[in-house]
Amino acid sequence: MKSKKYIFWIIILIVLLNSIGMSIVLPLLPFIVGKYLPSQQIVLGMSILLSVFAACTFFAAPIFGALSDRYGRKNILVISLLGSVIGYILFGIGGALWILFLGRIIDGLTAGNISILFAYIADTTEPKERTKWFGYIGSAMGIGKLGGPALGGLLGSISLALPFFVTAALIFVSGVATYFLLPESLAPEKRTTHLTLNSFNVFSHFKDIFKLKEVKLLLILGILFYAALGIFQFNFTIFLKDIYKWGPAFIGTLLTLVGICEIFSRAVLLPWLLKRFNERTIGIAGLVGFGIGLGLILLSIFIPSVILIALAVIFVITGEGLFDPTYNARLSQSIDESQQGKLQGVNQSLQSANNVIMPLLAAAIYFYSPASLYATATGIVVLTVIVFAKYIPKRKSA
Repeated sequence: MKSKKYIFWIIILIVLLNSIGMSIVLPLLPFIVGKYLPSQQIVLGMSILLSVFAACTFFAAPIFGALSDRYGRKNILVISLLGSVIGYILFGIGGALWILFLGRIIDGLTAGNISILFAYIADTTEPKERTKWFGYIGSAMGIGKLGGPALGGLLGSISLALPFFVTAALIFVSGVATYFLLPESLAPEKRTTHLTLNSFNVFSHFKDIFKLKEVKLLLILGILFYAALGIFQFNFTIFLKDIYKWGPAFIGTLLTLVGICEIFSRAVLLPWLLKRFNERTIGIAGLVGFGIGLGLILLSIFIPSVILIALAVIFVITGEGLFDPTYNARLSQSIDESQQGKLQGVNQSLQSANNVIMPLLAAAIYFYSPASLYATATGIVVLTVIVFAKYIPKRKSA
């Protein structure tokens, strides 16, 4: 068990390096894009860049997941990480807008490292241990998101290109650590035996996965949850700017609270709860807390209050931090090792589709009425709780 824990902490380190690296570049994107577009087109340019990446990930993630089922997690993970390295180097070099798009396309087409890492965890853990380790992975991402932007701002003050090269270096270190320190998790006898042309058709992977009743219900549950989460993620800072007239300093302080809650809920609260309650109970409690948080944001439109906003953030992020790992663990338990990569790839692909669609839908509803947007998000979570409680069966081990 000690050797296994050693492997898991290496995975956490890899996730942390990736998260710091990707978060470093976030404050610099408007300035990099602004070098090639007039100021009134920067938001549009950024949106298209993000959508192109998400679209590429949508098509690539299930294919990379299936390839990992055939050739093993380690080799495909290294390829995925190297693709990200190339993408960020191109972004740092720049010189023209098409080079930025090329960098995002390469990064998107080789995306899949998180889904493969989730498959790796599923390969090497007992089902009852997965929730805890998925929680630690999310906590590592939270730490990266907390420190990355500040480091990016500091490096960007030296040179706009420097953060992108630092990100490439951090992800390269992750790739080297993966190659030399991580053993292969999927034994040859547990791999899929062959690939066909259909293996490179993303929609065939969706068809295969959605044929499985329990998996289909879980993925529908995930679609609902990530849609509501997407509304919060893509709109909340705009909401604070428009409704509360907050500037960058206030919003930045609140985002620090987001990071703290994310780390605490996944790394401290979740392991503590797992010793006392089953995963299903924790997952439903997380959804309820998430819904309460969105409801508090809705309430704060009619009763302006900083306290309401702070409580909303605590409930939303803590609820997400409890539900997300339990959901991913349950999803991983619904299928055997030979299709784990394909499943995780489809799951990541669905989240990429959410990243393309939800900002547009959220913007349209928000333009009509901010209250309608958060009422919609709260309603989606209520529906998610009903689906979970009514249609997702209890596991025998729970």
